[in-house]
Formats: sequence, structure tokens, C-alpha cells
Amino acid sequence: MKTVFKSVLVVGFALATAAANAADVVVVVSAKSSAAAMSPNDIANIYLGKSTALKPVDNASAVRGPFYAAVAGKDEAQVKAIWSKLVFTGKATPPKELASSAEVVKAVAADPNMIGYVEKSAVDSSVKVVYEVK
Repeated sequence: MKTVFKSVLVVGFALATAAANAADVVVVVSAKSSAAAMSPNDIANIYLGKSTALKPVDNASAVRGPFYAAVAGKDEAQVKAIWSKLVFTGKATPPKELASSAEVVKAVAADPNMIGYVEKSAVDSSVKVVYEVK
């Protein structure tokens, strides 16, 4: 019984942490971009290769899982499978992967046609928020 209780606590903590992380994730574009507020569906289409409206940049930090879960309803393995199929069929190139939110902000700020997701605390005046993950 004690082991079951510990397992429940661990799972509950993990879910609470993921929910907290999702609340702190925002989608950003360059401050110079003409893009305005976006819907989760618009963002999912860009990040799943269905739209070329903007060039997506993937964030290799801990925000990736909560981002894809909240915006696309997919886990990282499902997203990887989608991109594998698109690459194999020659239909698309996967988003460039950057190691941190700071790198994402720097890349997005430099290109008005790029979109990325970062922790809310990483946002500065060089980018603007087009969606706050809920």
C-alpha cells in the first residue's frame, strides 16, 4: 500500500509540474514581424508541417513536452513520428532545434518570418508574444 501511495504522489507531482510548465510557456515572433495573436490551431499547423506561414524553431528544453501537449495535443514521440513521415516523403523539413529559450529568442528576434516557444520569463523586447499556452 505504501508503494502505491508513493507512485500516486510521484505521478501527481509530475502532472502538476507539467501543468505549471505549460502555464509559463509562450509562443513568440520577432518584434519586427507582422504576425499578431495566433490560435493554438494556427500554431499546431505550423509546428506539425501543415502550414508554411512561419518558420518554426523547436526548443530542446523542458518546455517542449508541455508546448506540444497543450497546442497540438501530442507528445514528443508523436510529433517526431509526424516529422519523420514528412521528411521521408520529401514534403517538409523539420523545425531547427535550439538548445535553450535564450537561443530561441535570439533566433526569432533576428528573423521576422520565424516562430518559437519559450518560457515566459525569457521574453524580452526583441520578440512579441502571439499566444500564451494554457
